[in-house]
Amino acid sequence: MTRLKGLDLLALGFMTFALFLGAGNIIFPPSAGMAAGESIWSAAMGFLLTGVGLPLLTVIALARVGGGMDRLTAPLGRGAGTLLAVAVYLAIGPLFATPRTAVVSFEMGVAPFTGNSAIPLFVYTALFFAATLFLVLNPGQLVDRVGKFITPVLLAALLVLGGAALFAPAGEIGTTAESYHNGPLLKGFLEGYLTMDTLGALVFGIVIATAIRDRGVTDPALVTRYSVIAGAIAAVGLSLVYLALFYLGATSQGIAGDAQNGVQILTSYVQHTFGTTGSLLLAVVITLACLTTAVGLTTACGEYFSGLLPVSYQMVVVVFTLFSLLVSNQGLTQLISVSVPVLVGLYPLAIMLVALSLLDRCWVSPSRVFVPVMAVTLVFGVADGLSAAGFTNLVPDMFTMLPLAEQSMGWLVPVLVTLAIAFVIDRLLGTARTAQR
Repeated sequence: MTRLKGLDLLALGFMTFALFLGAGNIIFPPSAGMAAGESIWSAAMGFLLTGVGLPLLTVIALARVGGGMDRLTAPLGRGAGTLLAVAVYLAIGPLFATPRTAVVSFEMGVAPFTGNSAIPLFVYTALFFAATLFLVLNPGQLVDRVGKFITPVLLAALLVLGGAALFAPAGEIGTTAESYHNGPLLKGFLEGYLTMDTLGALVFGIVIATAIRDRGVTDPALVTRYSVIAGAIAAVGLSLVYLALFYLGATSQGIAGDAQNGVQILTSYVQHTFGTTGSLLLAVVITLACLTTAVGLTTACGEYFSGLLPVSYQMVVVVFTLFSLLVSNQGLTQLISVSVPVLVGLYPLAIMLVALSLLDRCWVSPSRVFVPVMAVTLVFGVADGLSAAGFTNLVPDMFTMLPLAEQSMGWLVPVLVTLAIAFVIDRLLGTARTAQR
């Protein structure tokens, strides 16, 4: 029976860390840290719960069922489960997230040197997706190519940036913004949604499991164990990165107080601390982070759709890469404006799917719990998505009057009530059937 050695496990963990670490993971913590100010640690704790905790739980849930999202959605029935999986894979893949990796890395790492016009964007995205396609055409070598080569370079750049933030801050921790005055923990919790790593974890689970099996590991228990270890290594790495970037943002109010987003905060800091060298460092960090994320997303989509449809893995990744290239050249602003409502609607579904899967031993009949809970979550997820898209006139007033509705978490109370009712009914029906037998 094949077992992974210590270095192989470390490389697997590095690969998992690199898959999760995209541009969003680097640009959102500084802006949250700057706004949190003196409430930095409470906000950071909330951010870690959703930016690290939920993705780790998702990896664990997928490892327990064998690494594929289809296993998680099985209690919903084949049709509903497939529709949910397809929606998640397309949103986190060629429609939104994968193109965003290219265009964000261009605007942060390349545009300051080339300008933000159409021709440099097309040239860069063409090269970016050519490199992505080269890496994903042989998924069995992801651990070697990403975990052993790309990730160490990425880690070295992040160590320099994080070390500078800790030991050479731009100033003192600033004041707390109004949005963080009341409940910085909850605000940080909600900001962690922006990383979209829980959705990413749903598609990365199969990549991690496939990488383990390609190393010769066939025992399902070992695949599960190694997946959890890889997720834990990635969680530790992400936590350290987030905390360093939170501190960077909180201490940069003096040099970037007027910044509108994390891109401007990071740019101001590296220019202040390193000058032109800092801009080059930032370009390396962002490009490598986005490239590894694009590789993971494209590989996951290829694995899933080649199993769902009568087409080869190679055909899927080629088509999706070309489609991502086209979408990425539409521009970042338009891409984000379309993607945010979709992601706001999908996130509650992903959270509840993982939660119900981790609690599977509590259900007598999983389908009796999964179906009503996920149905209610879908209704409120659609309402939140419509509100995020600006179509508030289409959302009934009752949805806006719910607790936490202003924070796009109006779904939480109705879903928990539904879960409690479904749990009781499931237990009653289960006990009645046992007595009858």
